[in-house]
Amino acid sequence: MSRIAIVGGHGQVARHLLVVLRRAEHTPVALVRRESYRAELEGRGAEVRLLDIERQDATAFADAFAGCQAVVFAAGGGPDGNRERKRTVDLEGSLKSIKGAHLAGIDRFVQISAIGVDDPLPDDTSDVWRAYVEAKRDADAALRESGLAWTIIRPGRLTNDPATGLVSLGPDVPPGEVTRADVAAVVAAVLDHGASIGQQWNLTNGDTPIAEALDQSTRPE
Repeated sequence: MSRIAIVGGHGQVARHLLVVLRRAEHTPVALVRRESYRAELEGRGAEVRLLDIERQDATAFADAFAGCQAVVFAAGGGPDGNRERKRTVDLEGSLKSIKGAHLAGIDRFVQISAIGVDDPLPDDTSDVWRAYVEAKRDADAALRESGLAWTIIRPGRLTNDPATGLVSLGPDVPPGEVTRADVAAVVAAVLDHGASIGQQWNLTNGDTPIAEALDQSTRPE
């Protein structure tokens, strides 16, 4: 059993992840900014710690990670039109999580990103979507250069459909949809799969069971 710190612990994917990790006999540590979330998240099997991603510094992140063996960055600035929060949450939150992991002596780090963020954007892209894509792109680049034992999962368009357990996973998987529950299941699986370290994978729903997809993606060519 290990403790897994989840930054953005009240997010929609994160709430699925709490349950999956508890079933796998890990202790999920949900890091959230509001005390009012505690009862709900404890009901999902999480230990709850308070952390304000936007207002606190990397030292506070390290303190929140105390006793954990891995960090999952699952935070996002939300679907609203607040361009600034794409930077303060999606990018700066990731950067502080990376630094906090170093300060806390934690090596394992899994980041939930988004499919296609390295692709060029059309000229007519909205300012908010551009800010989101650039934040995710830059956060991924920073993690790849961090020296941590990282894995980056880049889901396609997220849905609230029930988990299927069937995915397409790999560096060149084309855009598509994926359930939030299946994203959580993949994140939990890669935490226990050492060969996923140093891998950046797109993720959509597909035809392959998750364990098999992981084995295929990590098999030497």
